[in-house]
Amino acid sequence: MTHPIKRALISVSDKTDLTSFGVFLAAQGVQILSTGGSAEALKDAGVEVTEVSAFTGFPEIMDGRVKTLQPKIHGGLLAVRDNADHIAAMEEHGIEGIDLLVVNLYPFEETVAKGADFDTCIENIDIGGPAMIRAAAKNHAYVGVVVDPKDYENIKAEMTEAGGALSDDFRRRLAAKAYARTGSYDAAISTWFAEQLGEEFPERLAFAGQRQEILRYGENPHQKAAFYIGGKSRPGIATAEQLQGKALSFNNLNDTDAAFELVSEFQDQPACAIIKHANPCGVAIADTLVDAYHRAYSCDTESAFGGIIALNKTLDGATAEEIAKLFAEVIIAPDADNDARKILSRKKNLRVLITSELANPNDPGMTVRSLAGGYLLQGRDNALTDDLKVVSKRQPTERELVDMKFAFTVAKHVKSNAIVYAKNMMTVGVGAGQMSRVNSSRIASWKAQDAARVAGDDESWAIGSVVASDAFFPFADGLIEAASSGATAIIQPGGSVRDEEVIAAADEKNLAMVFTGMRHFRH
Repeated sequence: MTHPIKRALISVSDKTDLTSFGVFLAAQGVQILSTGGSAEALKDAGVEVTEVSAFTGFPEIMDGRVKTLQPKIHGGLLAVRDNADHIAAMEEHGIEGIDLLVVNLYPFEETVAKGADFDTCIENIDIGGPAMIRAAAKNHAYVGVVVDPKDYENIKAEMTEAGGALSDDFRRRLAAKAYARTGSYDAAISTWFAEQLGEEFPERLAFAGQRQEILRYGENPHQKAAFYIGGKSRPGIATAEQLQGKALSFNNLNDTDAAFELVSEFQDQPACAIIKHANPCGVAIADTLVDAYHRAYSCDTESAFGGIIALNKTLDGATAEEIAKLFAEVIIAPDADNDARKILSRKKNLRVLITSELANPNDPGMTVRSLAGGYLLQGRDNALTDDLKVVSKRQPTERELVDMKFAFTVAKHVKSNAIVYAKNMMTVGVGAGQMSRVNSSRIASWKAQDAARVAGDDESWAIGSVVASDAFFPFADGLIEAASSGATAIIQPGGSVRDEEVIAAADEKNLAMVFTGMRHFRH
């Protein structure tokens, strides 16, 4: 069924394209009801407007808190136009139908993001807007509801084509979008309130996201996927500006997020992380960014092909020139200078993302993972301890301690079971995601040998390295593997029932070993 739009109510906080839309409606002979700033903007554009208070015969009260919460408004939105009882009630109470509702809500999310105080946030919780939106959306068989200025052009096209009306299908789509908006709005409010009360895990949990992009497919071509952003703003993949390159895939997004989170652990010295399938194949710190890249790349030149490169400093021309020699999928950095942008622009398919700043590794935010029929919510793994307990007879050297802290930081971002060999602030071997820790240790050792072979060195890069384990060694075999590979020191959480056996093995191999008391599983 189609019903020409005769009357519209407009009350918006976002006045983008408002006046041109109002001019269009007026030209279609639509009576426009409006409030406050919306009414003033429309009047200034020469659009004839009826104030809502004049339409209802009731003034705005309580500093504008009560202006549209009124039977003549909600009756006009909710009336079923071909229901005789509803029509009779409209005639009895002087209610006139409202055929189009144009409302967007008080900027609650933006107010919270700006760090406003509690009372200011409360005042930016819209009441009348959501109530009207829900009413119009429920009665979408007769009423169009618009919550996004981006839909103004679609409304114009629909009305022009349908002689001033909106099709049934179009009104349904508008209603679905309207309920999604009020749902996300309420989710933002409930999340903020829980935070104010210090409730990390409220009894009811509401998630909301805004679709950024429909992706070509998911992890595999037979899976559908989309990218949504939501929650607290955090520098990274959700906030980045893409300077060039093809659209990002599902796997690109996942891996780039992992890469940037890792490199953001290192806020001071230039650092580079190269990620493949969500695991680091090389991470390094150096005095210059180009050296950090070379060192990270040298750890695993084979796996780096087609990888994700994350940098913690402004990408410069020299570093860009070196990266351009490698086939990479994505580069992400806080910024890129003009030389770097010019050099990388030659590689048209390379995605280059700029975030403006690093993520805060100490951010106490939450992470979410879906399960069949539910979700797992946990605090971000943002802790690293400096409270190291030396458990071996031999004390670690200062160089070993520096490398151990570096390796343990990297291990936090490697899929469990995780083993990281490091030397001079660069990874030399990474073992990830194995069912047994000793196999991760063997893989990391083999990677260190292979890196040395590619570099033309006679000795494995594991010789003189330190080893980090994300969790305790359940047996001494993983530690013995590290020692036989040439490692000189071990950092691990400790806590195994066989700790004494592992410590004895370290002492027998003359390894320095420290316990952190903190594990970093990453599944």
